[in-house]
Amino acid sequence: MKIRAAVLRQSPVAPPYAVSRPLSIEEIELAPPGRDEILVRIGAAGLCHSDLSVINGDRPRPVPMALGHEAAGTVEAVGGGVTDLVPGDHVVMSFMPSCGHCLPCAEGRPALCIPGADANGKGTLLSGARRLSCAEVPIHHHLGVSGFATHAVVSRHSAIRIDADIPFTHAALFGCAVLTGVGAVVNTCRVQPGQTVAVVGLGGVGLAAVLGAVVSGAERIIAVDLAPEKLGIALSLGATDAFVASDADVVEQIREATRGGVDHALEMAGAVKAFDLAYRITRRGGTTATAGLANPSSQFAIPAVSLVAEERRVLGSYLGSCVPSRDIPRFVGLFRRGKLPVDRLLSSTGPLEGINDAFDRLHAGEVIRHVIDFDGSF
Repeated sequence: MKIRAAVLRQSPVAPPYAVSRPLSIEEIELAPPGRDEILVRIGAAGLCHSDLSVINGDRPRPVPMALGHEAAGTVEAVGGGVTDLVPGDHVVMSFMPSCGHCLPCAEGRPALCIPGADANGKGTLLSGARRLSCAEVPIHHHLGVSGFATHAVVSRHSAIRIDADIPFTHAALFGCAVLTGVGAVVNTCRVQPGQTVAVVGLGGVGLAAVLGAVVSGAERIIAVDLAPEKLGIALSLGATDAFVASDADVVEQIREATRGGVDHALEMAGAVKAFDLAYRITRRGGTTATAGLANPSSQFAIPAVSLVAEERRVLGSYLGSCVPSRDIPRFVGLFRRGKLPVDRLLSSTGPLEGINDAFDRLHAGEVIRHVIDFDGSF
């Protein structure tokens, strides 16, 4: 079938994207779903810094590639072997498919699925197939989703069914921002009621982490960012304190305010300076975690003696250490009960044709989450 999709044909591409136009809206061919795959009509797809990092070359991926990894939609057809989803079901896509059989999957850590990571790196579906093409030339999938398109074929293991009454513009956010941000708090760090949490970097994932800290019962939630307006948003979402990251004595300010540092510091900016700040504001015996995807060439030096003498823990968090089939329904349930106001992360919506301009706004920090709304009228 013919679909419309946002295709990246070269990388890196420099901003302003309204001028360089890295993504072209093209009519391409989408093959039917194979075994253990489904066809989804995309309802909404969110713009994320992980998409931006493919465009600017921080996360090298094979091109041409149909971008987009944070999406929700309606099942239109199922391939052989799919018995637990039917046409009409609403689903959220996870950007890490899990085979269910490799060692990480067997340990209950599907975010680290080995075949899933291999497929994502090669730009294929979990099966190894590519269902996208243009003039018989294959087009790569982005993280098994390629959600900036009217339709997508994805692995059954990339889709989680949700209630049909949740707007797609909200549902899409659960596929990355919420999984990664909330998951890093509740799964990776396992924040307990009464503890102190700092979030460094307040994009969509960072602000979702603030929501996760609130719902976890953290007593103090320290928001840290370069942009004062984002600090204001964090305070409105439940942060108790806000600090400007560029202040020369910001580490001393936070350590004094928290009597020696926080129990958990989460770095969500994908920058070495941000991770260094997070490490230095973590208390003795505390945990510093990062879900920020820095450039692969970036290096971070840790004072080795502090790991031992202060019993520090440094953790990585991918997909929020989530089990998507377990955690997305849980997080949706919290949203429905008003305890996880994910809708407040949504800054704006727009059509697919405006995607390059929207990436300029994301790059400039003007939006938390902009969502392509395929069902909306503009």
